[in-house]
Amino acid sequence: MPAEDMLAVEVTQLFLSNVGFVVLLGSDADERVLPIFIGAAEAQSIAKFINDIEVPRPLTHDLLKSVLELAEYRLMRIEIIDIKDGTFYAQLVMDHDDVVIEMDCRPSDAIALSLRCDAPIYVKKHVIEKAGHVFDEDALGDLPRIGDNKHHAAVQHKPIHKKSPIDTLKARQARAVAVERYEDAARLRDEIERLNHTHTEN
Repeated sequence: MPAEDMLAVEVTQLFLSNVGFVVLLGSDADERVLPIFIGAAEAQSIAKFINDIEVPRPLTHDLLKSVLELAEYRLMRIEIIDIKDGTFYAQLVMDHDDVVIEMDCRPSDAIALSLRCDAPIYVKKHVIEKAGHVFDEDALGDLPRIGDNKHHAAVQHKPIHKKSPIDTLKARQARAVAVERYEDAARLRDEIERLNHTHTEN
C-alpha cells in the first residue's frame, strides 16, 4: 500500500501550451492540479493510448509493458516522489514473486506506462504543496487539448468563448503531432507564426 503522505491522482488532461506539452494530474480530494511538462514523444504515447489509436508496431511504452509481463513483473503503481529545481522525480513500484521493487523513472514515462498497465498514480503530498495549482477554468479551457480522455475523469470546464484562428490552428497542430503527421504540424506551426507576426504588427 502507498504511504499515507501520498495522494491518488489521475490524468485529467493533456495540453499543448505555448511552451510545450503539459500533462495535468488531479484528484477529487484536492482542488489543486499538478502540471508536468513532458516531451513530444511521451505526449504522443499518452495521447495515442487515451484516444485508442492503433499503431502498426508497438511504441516504447507498449514494448516495456510486454517485457514486464513476459518477465512476470506487475506494475503496482507509480509514484511522483519529489521535485527539485523544477524537475519532477518518479518511481515505478513493481511486484515480482511477492518482492516489491522500486525503480527510478521519469514521470512522463511512468505515466505512459501506468495507463497501459492500468496502474494507479500517486503523488507525494509535499509535491502537491510545492507545485500544485488551482487553475482558472476559463483560461485552462482556452488551451488546445490533445484527445478526449476516455479512461479517466475529465476536468469540468465552464463554457468557453469561440476560439481564435490561432487557437484553432494550435489545436489542429496538437492533433497532427499526436498522430505523427509531422509535415502537417510543421505547416501549421508556420501558419501560427505568420498569424502571430501579423497580429504583432497590427
